[in-house]
Amino acid sequence: MEEKTLRQKLAEVLTDKQVAEQLVLTRELMARYKCAIYEAETKFRVLNEIFSVQNERNPIESIKTRLKSPESIAEKLLRRGLPVTPETIERELHDVAGIRVICSFLDDIYMLADCITGQDDVTLIQTKDYIKNPKENGYRSLHLIIEIPIFLYGETRNMKVEIQLRTITMESWADLEHKLRYKKNLSGDTQAQIARQLADCAELCNVLDRKMLEVKSKVNGAALPADA
Repeated sequence: MEEKTLRQKLAEVLTDKQVAEQLVLTRELMARYKCAIYEAETKFRVLNEIFSVQNERNPIESIKTRLKSPESIAEKLLRRGLPVTPETIERELHDVAGIRVICSFLDDIYMLADCITGQDDVTLIQTKDYIKNPKENGYRSLHLIIEIPIFLYGETRNMKVEIQLRTITMESWADLEHKLRYKKNLSGDTQAQIARQLADCAELCNVLDRKMLEVKSKVNGAALPADA
């Protein structure tokens, strides 16, 4: 079945004039979310540069950004029975703008989270710690929802950005798990077996992260952090 476009989905619940107006407003909103991504990414790159000078190493291995497509946004809102309007998007959705920060070590995650949320112009909305409390499938990552200002002509707007912080190991596992999870034509028993094996792999990755943190601490002559 051919996938419906955003315009077709809106046309089912709005008049032609309303569709045109909402599309223009949505494009403007998406541009603001893109600016929020730029702002948040810049903050992390500045932190990485400062720590590189102070500690002679970069805590951040890479940064990935993601802007949810208008079609995906519309599907999510319509699935919830909500109107597809800019006001609803800003109020109900926290993951339109996303940044994934890949860290070298486990303790870098919490250090960077404290640094970013401690800045005067950043407001922490929500924290979900899937490192201390992994998902059932073994997924680990620290998720933050922050609100960050973007500076427009004549006004300042606060926009929400979802931040995911994880280690290289967590990122590798999540990427491979995502690819394997969507394999088709598997029996229920096989799917259950694969799910258990993936969870076991996630635990092995966790052991590796903690072992590497121990090695790092010995190299630096420092004790392990209490929350690691």
